[in-house]
Formats: sequence, structure tokens, C-alpha cells
Amino acid sequence: MHAIFSKSSWLCVLLKLSIPALLSISFPVVAQLTAGSDGGKTIEIPKLSEGASIDGVLNEAVWSQALLIDDFHQYEPVEYAQPSEKTEIWVYYTEEALYIAHHFWEDDPDLISANILRQGQGLQPDDILAVILDPYLDRRNGYRFEVNANGVRWEGLFQNITQIEGSWDGIWQADASRDDTGWYGEMRIPFQTISFDPNSDSWGINFSRSIRRDNESIAWVSRNRQVNPSVAGTITGMQGMQQGVGLDIIPSVVMRQDRVIGAAGTTEDNFEPQLDVFYKITTQLNASLTINTDFSATEVDSRQVNLTRFSLFFPEKRDFFIRDSDIFEFGQIGSGGDFASGLRNPAVPSVATQNARPFFSRRIGLSTSGAPVDINAGAKLSGRIGDWNVGTLMISQDENIASGVDSQNIFVGRAVLNVMDESQIGVIATDGDPQSNIDNSLVGFDFRYRNSRLAGGKILQGALFYQQTDTDGKKGDDASWGFGVQSPNTQGWRGGYIYKQVEENFDPAVGFVSRTDMEDHALDFGYRHFFRPGGFMRSTYLGFDGYQSRDLSDGKIISENYGLRFTNNNNSGDNLFARVIQSREILRSDFAINRFSDGSRTVVIPAGEYSFDDYLIGLEMGNQRKLTGRANVRWGDYFDGTRFQRTVSLGWRPTRQYDFSAQFTESEIHLPAGNFTVRLINLSSKIAFSSTLSWSNLIQYDNVSEVMGFNSRLHWIPEAGRQAFLVFNYGLIDQDKDNTFVSTNSDISLKFNYTFRF
Repeated sequence: MHAIFSKSSWLCVLLKLSIPALLSISFPVVAQLTAGSDGGKTIEIPKLSEGASIDGVLNEAVWSQALLIDDFHQYEPVEYAQPSEKTEIWVYYTEEALYIAHHFWEDDPDLISANILRQGQGLQPDDILAVILDPYLDRRNGYRFEVNANGVRWEGLFQNITQIEGSWDGIWQADASRDDTGWYGEMRIPFQTISFDPNSDSWGINFSRSIRRDNESIAWVSRNRQVNPSVAGTITGMQGMQQGVGLDIIPSVVMRQDRVIGAAGTTEDNFEPQLDVFYKITTQLNASLTINTDFSATEVDSRQVNLTRFSLFFPEKRDFFIRDSDIFEFGQIGSGGDFASGLRNPAVPSVATQNARPFFSRRIGLSTSGAPVDINAGAKLSGRIGDWNVGTLMISQDENIASGVDSQNIFVGRAVLNVMDESQIGVIATDGDPQSNIDNSLVGFDFRYRNSRLAGGKILQGALFYQQTDTDGKKGDDASWGFGVQSPNTQGWRGGYIYKQVEENFDPAVGFVSRTDMEDHALDFGYRHFFRPGGFMRSTYLGFDGYQSRDLSDGKIISENYGLRFTNNNNSGDNLFARVIQSREILRSDFAINRFSDGSRTVVIPAGEYSFDDYLIGLEMGNQRKLTGRANVRWGDYFDGTRFQRTVSLGWRPTRQYDFSAQFTESEIHLPAGNFTVRLINLSSKIAFSSTLSWSNLIQYDNVSEVMGFNSRLHWIPEAGRQAFLVFNYGLIDQDKDNTFVSTNSDISLKFNYTFRF
């Protein structure tokens, strides 16, 4: 194995940057409280016959029979300190559902942050109650349910213990109310919405409260300033729960008109019925079926402009693929090396963290150009069998005449065995290629280790994986493997190292690859310090980040980044950040960095070796404010020229009904081969007429493609599991770069779906 970094660059950073910078910081001595919950809290909750009415008002007599929990503590800013406000939670269950109510006391209720009224929108700017459920008590998986003071719900699935997939859409109920003592909330979580082991009467559970005005976080159980399935208490007495038949039938109707605008314009009308069926074979095992699937109501992707040599990565947003998606996670690929502390290594290109994913559902139902391809039917079987997590996915994809790809049958299978206290060992297999007619298959193995119960609340985790593909026309050199170890602590020292190798013919047709015939090294470490409580500053972080990619065929460096990162947070949620990275890029062939859309000129960077320095400084405002934003400036060398980039994001929420935002990024590139400027503009508005009816609009434009897109969505959710969409898309293009746009296409869709639950 080659050295992780070249000798000169390693010494340059460690001797000239890291050590003096670390020694120059004078930290006040603060006694860190280590006493507190270690996850050993256990309670027995009562089973009652009556379910409360979920209206946010705790006036039903049944709540007097529920179990009261009031032994809460801070975990931010000072872990295990006394909370600034009194917190009370009541909990009980019936045969059909888990019921949770809360009273969050407030000295001044006018200070409650309740900015979000649009159902399903992220609640990061708001005061919330978060409930974490680990129904299998395996400290590895779970659900997160949140509600704010407006009664808006948000839910997610835990992935890799600390990452959350927020696009999961579960059926549950919640509401909230306020008075002069604070705010109240009620939740009802049906057992039919979640999976659990009927032979166990013990679940993992935790409760978290956020007070946004001063970024105080309160929990029932915490460790290392974390709240997740591995850090939770236990409830016992869970017996006799019922899930009914366990059947959800969701018929949908889509009426759609597509129009191509121009001299040879066409208009096509479609009426498409769709059916989704979800059936709990057991309380632990779920079967899903989708027929004639339509994704027209899915949110559009955020536009990206690519100034690198490698492909971009867009996350999955389609609900059918997101359900139980945590089971299909493999080898911690995509975590960026640090999924617990929120301090991802910025020296690693974001697309490199996703490289060599064996399964990436965005490859299904989309052509190589990103155009939709019809999915005739899909079936999924996922859940738990004893200590095993299992998942299988089968998709029948229609032919794509435009690209000459025949209809395809796609298979993905995954099995994961829980071992030790928090670790897992698993296998994965895929078969089929949704974007070509070439036979392709993959098999892989991974081991994920985690121990969050080390002395002092420290964490140690690691991963090891191996996978191999079989592709017609490609023989040998078709494997990928890697390993990593991290200590992603939220305070004090943290760090990690990751190695990944991708051979030349490794081709996961249902996965994601940005680069082959290479090996990656990533190393980062740093120190996060928390200041004395009561002051203006919350914490500061200083760390070293490094990344190197080498060509497997000759061992030569392809790219190399290393540098320092600094962040400083205050108690209002504002963040000052800075970064310096020294880079080296070796181009084996000429790189066309910019092609003018009118075809007049192409800017090409010649093959060769380039070294350059890159600097970034910025400020981010706490998002609980009515006016919030982020601004950063990036400058320095860029291959054989220079780059100056400015990014400004602004958000304004004048009331809880209105949410406006704008983002502008401009990169000025100066190269011997030519100068050019790249601009990306994003404007959005969200209007909530009520908690059940909202209207969102998005305009995106970039001057590379010279395409402007408009997306408008009217969304009605009368109750969980029932919704309607009216979606309008409109596209324009400035072909001559004269600021004159012409229309290219439009489509309008009306979609209804209704969940029948048995």
C-alpha cells in the first residue's frame, strides 16, 4: 500500500499548520460532567383501554392514568446540567397505538419558536418534541417522530444509527396547543405503522426537547451529547399489541398533460391509475407491491453545476424506494467517514464518498440522461427475522425506446445479522442493469462495528467491505473493497481513517460509480472544545483533513487534498467557519471544463500536473430567526488559473404561513485557455394556507446549460395517509446567450391517493 500522503505535503501541514494552530489556542479549564445516564433507565408503561383524542389539548381523563416522565437533563450546551425549563411527558399504550403527550413549560410563551406550518417540512428552526423508538431494542435501528408547537409532524428512519432518512412517510397523528404556561402536544403512533418483535415486551425509547432561541437541547437519556437508538432508555410491559390485518391499500389516480413547445410541438394527455399495497406478513416482516408506478409528485432535484471531472450524485426522493431503505445500506459507503459528529471530512469530494455503492435506487426508473422510464411493477420484502434484517427488491422496468434499452427485471437482495451489542455483518446481491442491455450482477460482504459505551462516553466504530461484479465483456479486475475506523466524538478529540479501492472493471449496474481503477485514502482528526456555560460562545473546532486518490495501474497520484478546518459556534446557533486546502491534480488527458452552450468555444485544461491552494471563509446564521442566511467566499488557484466564488443564501419567514428563500452562487474562473463565469440561482417560496394545505414554488437557473426551470406544487393533506397534488413544471432555455428565453416544455399533473388501512 502506498503512503497516505507525500512526505512534503504531510510535513507541510503537520509542522507548519496543525501543531502551531492547536498550541496557539488557549482553552479555559472547564469541568466536564461525566455523571449521568448511560442508557440504563428503564420504565414500565401502562396499557389502557381508551385512546386519547389527538387535538393537542390534554383534557381527557385518560392522561391521569398515563406514566409521567420528568427526569430530564440538558445535553447541549452542558451535558447532564439542569434544563432551563420544566419538561413533562406522559406515555401509555392501547392494543392499537402508543400515546405520548407533553407539557413544555415556558417562562415567556412568546419566545416559543414555531416557524413551520407546512406539514412534512423539516422542523430544524422550531421548538420540538422528538420521540425515538427502537422497537427491537437492538440499539441499531429505529424511528424518529417530531412535532412542533403548530402541530406539524415530521418523521424519519435511522440509518447507520445516527443518519436519518427524512423522506420516509409514515402514518401517525399529532397536534399541539399553547397557553400562558408553555405548549402542549399529543402523539398517536399506530403499531401498524412500525415493525416490532411480538415476543419481546421491551423497546428502546427516548425523548428530546429543543429550545431554539438559545439552542438548548434536553433529553431523557444522552451520552456524548448524542440522542439516537444506541443511546436510549427502555420501556417494558409492551404486550398484546394488535396491527389489525396489517394491510394498507393505496390506490392513486394521475391525470397528466405533457407538452413539447416549439415548431414541432406536441401535446400528450395521460390518465394513469396506480396501486400500492403494503402488507405486514408478520409484525416484523413487510411486503410491498407497486403497480404502474408514477413519481410525478416527487420533489425536483436541487440543480448542481459540475466544475469537476467526475459525475454528480443526486439523492433518492421517491417514497417506494425509501421505505426500509436503511436495510440496504452497505459498508458505511456514503457516510463521508463521520456520521455521528456532523463533521464530514471536506477534503474528500462529496461524490467520492458515494463511489462504489453497490445499490443506488436512482439508477432504476431513470435513463442515463435522467429522463423517467416507466416502472411497470415493483415488489419489496423487508424487515426482521430473528436477529436478521432482510430486504429484497424486484422491479419490472419498461423499455426505453429513446436509448434502445429493452425492458428489464432488476433484483436486489440484502441480509444483515446483528452481532455483539451494536455491530452488524451482512451480504448483498444485485442482478440486472436498468440502463443497458448488458447482463450484470454483484455480490458483496460487509462488517460494521460500533461501540458507543467506551469510558468517558467515547465512541469507536469501523467498517470492512468487499464486493465483486460480473459484467458481460469485462473479465477480471472487477472488485472493490475498503475499510475504515473512526472515533466520531462530539467533544474532545475525534478522527478517523478510510481506505477504498475500486478496480478498473468494477461495474455495479444498480449502484453508483464515479471513478474506477483507483484507491482512496482519507484521514481527518481534530479537537472540539465547549466553552463555559452562560457565555456567548458555545464551541470551537479545529481539525486536519486529508484525502488522496491514486491510480491502481501505476500507483501515481490522481488527486490530493489536505488542509485545516475551523468552526466556531455561539449559543444562538450562528456559525463562523473557515477552511484552507492545498490540492494537487494530475490530468492524464485534456479536461474540457466549460463548453459554451452556443457551441462557439470550449475551455480546455491541458493534461499535466497542477498544484493549487484553496481558501474559504463564511458565516451562517441560526435558522430559528425570521431572517436567516449563509454567506461564504472561496478563492485561490484553480489548475493553471484562479477561481473566485461567492455564495449567498437568504431565508425570510415573516410569519409561520410564509417561507421565502434565495440562493446565488457565482464562480469566476480565469484560465490561460479562457475565462468564464458560472452562475447558479435558486428562488423558492412556500405558502402554508393551513397545516393541511400548502403551495410551494421553485425557480432554478444556471448559465452553463442556460436552462431555467419552474416547479409549482399545491399539496393537500387532510390527514395522514390521504393527500392530493397539483404539480406544474415549465422549462425555458436561452440558446443564444442573449438573455432571451424561449419555452421548451411543460407538464401538469393532478394526483390523488388514499390509504385504506385494514
